[in-house]
Amino acid sequence: MKNNPLKNAFRDSLPVLSGYIVLGIGFGIVLEKNGYGVLYSFLMSLLIYAGSMQYASVELIAAAASLPLVALTTLMVNARHLFYGISMIDKYKGAGIKKPYMIFALTDETYSLTCYTKYEDEKERHLYCFLVSLFNHCYWVTGCVAGSLIGSALPFDTRGIEFSMTALFVTVFAEQWLGTKKHLPAIAGLAASFVCLVVFGKDNFLIPAMVIILVALGFMKDRVKNDE
Repeated sequence: MKNNPLKNAFRDSLPVLSGYIVLGIGFGIVLEKNGYGVLYSFLMSLLIYAGSMQYASVELIAAAASLPLVALTTLMVNARHLFYGISMIDKYKGAGIKKPYMIFALTDETYSLTCYTKYEDEKERHLYCFLVSLFNHCYWVTGCVAGSLIGSALPFDTRGIEFSMTALFVTVFAEQWLGTKKHLPAIAGLAASFVCLVVFGKDNFLIPAMVIILVALGFMKDRVKNDE
């Protein structure tokens, strides 16, 4: 890998760009159709920056939900980030003033790009992770604002747009699979997710799957390092 964090971060984030723009546009349109304009779309995408939770927040706002309900819903929807954060403690250690933003901007897609970065130099690794986080955040804000503007000008049928998130996950997974020779963590993640889906059902499988994946990766940590 050539040591150019800016170039590599932009290149690696391009698959996320396509997904975030489409999903962001969908959110902006939905928000606009519920009576909230471009300023709301900009501020929510900038400050909340959580795709699935932002979609859920539209209904919560429209229903004038209480703060405890909003907090509980947010915890349930984004609980997986607890496991992301734990696994990134060492990687973000020593990042300095960039660290708070990198923690805030750790989305699913950003995690998939930063958790396997191969930079050996700590400063370059932190800069790469920061730039990936920043690029992805900018893509999301741009998509949301664009969607709000489109929604205010044109009629739009949003049915099926949520499949873009699935397509984005598949794209990022495929890129990670092709970019590394160590497939054991990916296989463990797929196996754990499948088993938990069968056992717990589609509405309850995510948290148990993340727990199993975290434990499995902990046991495989030394083995993966030895294969590098």
